[in-house]
Amino acid sequence: MKEPIDIVIYHNPDCGTSRNTLAMIRNAGIEPHVVEYLKTPPSRLLLEQLVVRMCIPLRALVREKGTPYEELGLGDPVLTDDQLLDAMMQHPILINRPIVVSPLGVRLCRPSEVVLDILPQEQKGAFAKEDGQVVVDASGRRV
Repeated sequence: MKEPIDIVIYHNPDCGTSRNTLAMIRNAGIEPHVVEYLKTPPSRLLLEQLVVRMCIPLRALVREKGTPYEELGLGDPVLTDDQLLDAMMQHPILINRPIVVSPLGVRLCRPSEVVLDILPQEQKGAFAKEDGQVVVDASGRRV
């Protein structure tokens, strides 16, 4: 019996990029642990750890579109990571998505095909995003 592959996706089902990422994980034959982060936000410590593991600045994880980013003045470059984290904890919609955790690393999967870099299994067949863009061919290779 094969060992199960542990993949976690911090997912928003209303987000096309997040849906495409989840579908590519499943296209590799993996059923991930799906965390709808707006219903169950990560703790502050976990979010900090994810940012470190992604090797990105915290500001790169702050979502602008469709959030209170402007109203909260989060574009101000003098704001500290602690202040940005405070805002993200108060308004989880500010956390950009999807974040995928796999045995091969942690990534903010924007664009969604970034997930292919950290999946431990190949794609099982062709895959096209919801907008019709083909990202994996019929033999399971990235286009």
